[in-house]
Amino acid sequence: MALDVPFAKMNGLGNLIIVADMRGRADAIAPAAAVALNADPATRFDQIMAIHDPRVDGTDYFVDIVNSDGTRAEACGNGTRCVVQALSAETGRQAFTFQTKAGILNAEELSDGLISVDMGRPRFRWDEIPLAEEFHDTTGIELQIGPIDDPVLHTPSVANIGNPHAVFWVDGDVWSYDLERFGPLLENHPIFPQKANISVARVVSPEHIVIRTWERGAGLTQACGSAACAALVSAARTARTGRKATVTLPGGDLRIEWRDDNRVIMTGPAEWEFSGTLDPATGDWERDESPETQGAV
Repeated sequence: MALDVPFAKMNGLGNLIIVADMRGRADAIAPAAAVALNADPATRFDQIMAIHDPRVDGTDYFVDIVNSDGTRAEACGNGTRCVVQALSAETGRQAFTFQTKAGILNAEELSDGLISVDMGRPRFRWDEIPLAEEFHDTTGIELQIGPIDDPVLHTPSVANIGNPHAVFWVDGDVWSYDLERFGPLLENHPIFPQKANISVARVVSPEHIVIRTWERGAGLTQACGSAACAALVSAARTARTGRKATVTLPGGDLRIEWRDDNRVIMTGPAEWEFSGTLDPATGDWERDESPETQGAV
């Protein structure tokens, strides 16, 4: 057992995150280790954000994102905020450039302690999301749950915000929908060859959206940053909101802006819980109570 990887257990609006320091190493967090860590109530997580040495010029780090079922994710906005907070505590820097499977992301810690992440440019073409068949208009595709003549959810907007998203618009309380039952069915629907994150969203006003999300590879989550971005850009595309809004998730609020240069900016908090060391092969771990490690990986 090699407990030689420092980690910080953190959260972004209740989205459970492990930030693991894999710098200077050639290995990666194994799927079995992720499953084991998630099985322990103390280290249960939605995503592991594993920080590796940079792989391309002009970036500070490569971030490998691991879901709680051991699969890899392309993007995680809440996790990226946690990475920024951990690295800022360690280095004193405020701005970072990361490479992920979704591409290059820039992020910075602001003077008020909130963290802003450039989530990139959304993609809307059917084969970029991707979908299994062609849809000319992705602001609302043919997909529903429930009886044909009275569906419970239907006609979602779909988008790729580093990963695939489907947003179902509802008029009532987002908590009244059994997302725990519908989520797995929709995540694994054949229309989504790479699966999808599934959100139920209600527009409260042109500046306010409320969502709940079933996260691909993780399940029900307190917050999904890329889902908040998908909800905002989809709401703007369908004239439900403008290009800037507060998105309320079960864990709290995110500020989302779809700028005129087509980039989506997400701003919100991150919170440290405890630090420790782990074995990236097995998921064995131990807590570090040393005061000087508190708040940094």
